[in-house]
Amino acid sequence: MMATGSGIKTVGVVFGSRSVEHDVSIVTAQQVMQALRPDRYEVVPIYITRDGRWLTGEALRDLKNFQTDELADRMGVKEVVISPNPHHHGMIIQPISGLMQRSQLKRLDVVFPALHGTHGEDGTLQGLLELADIPYVGAGVMASAVVRDKIMLKTVLAQHNLPVVDHVGFTREEWTTDPDAVLARIDAAFGYPVFVKPASLGSSIGVARAKDAEEAKTYITIAATFDRRIIVEKALTDAIEINCALLGNGPYRASVLEQPITWQEFLTYEEKYMRSEGPAGMKGAERKIPAPISDALTARVQAMAQKAFAAVDGRGTARVDFLVREDTGEVIVNEINTIPGSLAFYLWQEEGMSPADVVDELIRLAFAAHAEKRKTVYNYKTGLIDHAAARGLKGIKK
Repeated sequence: MMATGSGIKTVGVVFGSRSVEHDVSIVTAQQVMQALRPDRYEVVPIYITRDGRWLTGEALRDLKNFQTDELADRMGVKEVVISPNPHHHGMIIQPISGLMQRSQLKRLDVVFPALHGTHGEDGTLQGLLELADIPYVGAGVMASAVVRDKIMLKTVLAQHNLPVVDHVGFTREEWTTDPDAVLARIDAAFGYPVFVKPASLGSSIGVARAKDAEEAKTYITIAATFDRRIIVEKALTDAIEINCALLGNGPYRASVLEQPITWQEFLTYEEKYMRSEGPAGMKGAERKIPAPISDALTARVQAMAQKAFAAVDGRGTARVDFLVREDTGEVIVNEINTIPGSLAFYLWQEEGMSPADVVDELIRLAFAAHAEKRKTVYNYKTGLIDHAAARGLKGIKK
């Protein structure tokens, strides 16, 4: 089934960016581009370098080319920007043209964000695409922004009566100004051990487990280099991690559950992505699929995943991570990832969907979300300009 309409659709796959999760994004994008069927899609790679340059070209579809920082010198790689002008509906190639060069306009039917973390998964790219009026895969501006900030996400989930981990949130400024006051808040809230995390990062970057205040001091200082907001969570030593992927614009389809297996005190970056690699690609951590929990508990986790994603008005896809106490049946929502690594292909394969099926469905959902947006009125003309021109600006109430 085609994503929408007929003919080949031009898909811009955006990845990289100024983010500490840059490398994970490159791998995810390569998997997405590999999964896009050539008889249905023209794939346009759009790579954002570590220092923020935007590039396009076929060389960006070869993972080996990213082993060097000289990508801009590769044959056929050109500077590009996605234009916010809805009449362009795409990107400008060589936006700053020199002698003997001309800018070109390339229409994009849909954009597939394959970014993780800052400047991409946090609503910033989504805002640009909203201005450009280009359909795009995944969560919108609000959902992306809320989900990326762990402090804000927990606030929203709690308002929807979804259980979250006990936590303390604070800013880098609060930490540098009065670290003793912050440590006193942590001690009064739940004591130790705790997990220290940058509030808006993923992939376990900057995350550490502190067994006492002295370790917390060190790890908070490190976390504060990655983000201006930090969250410290109570460590639940008797809980297992259970994850569930979702597809849809609401209602959502829930995947089979997984239990990641860690040999550390928590799932590290290395364990997530580098322990091993299977046919699904970036599937580094060892996992139990399906998760070894009862059918009743499985159904509860899937229902809570759907409720959590609905709470942030999510769409497209997500992976919702839980902490589960098997002995008591307690289920706690830990995090939501709106662009999960490898788009959780491995979970959907257990449901009979190939990576190509998953990206097909995500593109279909992107067009459906854009069609819904088109029902909203944006152009509303009033008589205010004529009124102001006739009477002057004085006395006009804002």
